[in-house]
Parts: sequence; C-alpha cells; structure tokens
Amino acid sequence: MKKTLIVAGFAALMGTSAMADGIGVSMALFDDNFLTVLRNGMDAKGKELGVSLQIEDAQNDVAKQLDQINNFIASGVSAIVVNPVDTSATQAMSDAAAAANIPLVYVNRQPVNVDTLPDNQAFVASNEVESGTLETIEVCRQLKEAGKTEANVYVMMGELSNQAAVQRTADIHDVIAAGKCEVKLNIIDEQTANWSRDQAQSLMTNWLSTGTAFDGVIANNDEMAIGAIQAMKAAGIDMASVVVGGIDATQDALAAMQAGDLDVTVFQDAAGQGAGALDAAIKLSKGEAVDQKVYIPFQLVTPANVGDFLAKN
Repeated sequence: MKKTLIVAGFAALMGTSAMADGIGVSMALFDDNFLTVLRNGMDAKGKELGVSLQIEDAQNDVAKQLDQINNFIASGVSAIVVNPVDTSATQAMSDAAAAANIPLVYVNRQPVNVDTLPDNQAFVASNEVESGTLETIEVCRQLKEAGKTEANVYVMMGELSNQAAVQRTADIHDVIAAGKCEVKLNIIDEQTANWSRDQAQSLMTNWLSTGTAFDGVIANNDEMAIGAIQAMKAAGIDMASVVVGGIDATQDALAAMQAGDLDVTVFQDAAGQGAGALDAAIKLSKGEAVDQKVYIPFQLVTPANVGDFLAKN
C-alpha cells in the first residue's frame, strides 16, 4: 500500500487542473548533497508529469521558509511541498496552509505535528528508527568481526533542531540499551556537526587532539562521516583500523566505501521520497485521499553490496 502511493497513478495525473496552478516547493537548503538529490528527483518527476514546480531555497532560515509558504499561498498554488528547516516549527506552516485550504506535504523531515495533520496534509519520508538502528547494529557486527569484544566510539549528530538527528542518535543508544550490539559499545563523546562535512572534519580533529583511543565513528549522515574520515586520514590513521558509519548512501559516500574508507551507510531513497511527496501533493490538490504517513524503507549498504546502489542516487 505504501508503494502504491509512491509509484501508482502517475499516468492518471497528466492534464489535470492541479498542474495548471503549479506546486510550490520550499527546500530547507539547496547546498546539501542528499537534499539536492531529493530536489532534483522531484524536479525531474514534475517535468515528466508536466507539473509546474516553483522550488525555493530557505537557506536554513525558518522565518524565510515561512515567508516562502505564505508567498506560495498568496500566489494561489494548488499545493505546497515542504522540506522543513526546523521540524519543531512546522505547526505555523500547517496552520497557514490549512487556513487557505491549500494541501501541504512535508517531505524527508518529520514535522512536530505529524500526528495531528489536517486531512489535506501528509508526510512522506523514511522511518528514522530504521536508519540509525541498521547503521549501529552493522557497526557493532563489523567491530566484532575485527575481533573486538568492547569498543569505544564517537557519535556525530546532525542539527539538533532536526527530528532525524534526534532519532538517529536515539537509535544508537536504543541499540546499546536493548543489548542488540555484538560488542560492549562505549560512547566516548557525542557532539553535533550540523550535517556538515567541514564541521565534522573540525570536530574529529579536536577529538583526535585528545589522544583518546577509539575504535569507530557513528555519524548521523554521510557528509559528517566523510568529514571524520578526512580528519583521520590527515592524521595518518589507518582506516582499516576503525569502523566508520554514516547514513544516506550518497555518491560521495559510496565512493568512500569503494576506497575502503567508509564501512557502513544506509540508503535513503531521496528520489523516491521526492516523487512520493509530489504524487501526494497532486492527489490532495485533486481532493483524493492519501495515507498521511508514507514510509519508504531504508536499506543497509556495506562493502559487500555497495555495487547494487551505485546507480540509485
């Protein structure tokens, strides 16, 4: 049923009045590898369907994003798709769209009001409980395979205002608490690097300067994992001696995995989320019912199956 919302019904959408009015899309940030894939996937699907999309960059500014949504409403779009800057600030966006009776679909980042969305609003993403759980369990498995019975790791968190960062970090702790880790996993420190490769490189450099022995790094996304790898390589660390995990399976991450630097990532179907969000927005604009929560499964990626994912993002 969940797949039906994502892939079915596209043929029936051609030539509808919903397309004539266009759909407004507000992205949290253009300058982000994963969100770029999501945005490009949505844009490509819109062109395929003949749907006019007005895609705006909120530049990680909550106030700017709310202004964009109000501008979309004022211009009379048939629906709005939002990739939220701050998932705790979505109630005002929902209220504005509901007051104007314009359908709204959140994509990728779970809104704080996800359980109380109006009938003409929906959320399309992947279940973040799966992402950090798959990542952490695989990091544990690889540490055990390396002969570890106990391991020390650093945790890099995404933006703390983002539900995905909070949940992915909670997943790590939940795996440990539930005894799902095959080694005794000790978290030395966990800090945010705000999804950023550069910030992660600086954070890892700071950690390395303490001289503390560690066995791995678990990052909330691939960009931070890559930043950590860059810092470790600059410090002369043998990447075969540590286990590094990320999430998203971006092209850069897959290349790092092929190079033997990244050990674990989790594929998040950005293009699938974009297409699913657009499909939901069009259906809602036509008065059709859609599932209010649509989850597209995460998939574990390791060096053993990395070839299966090279063409997916």
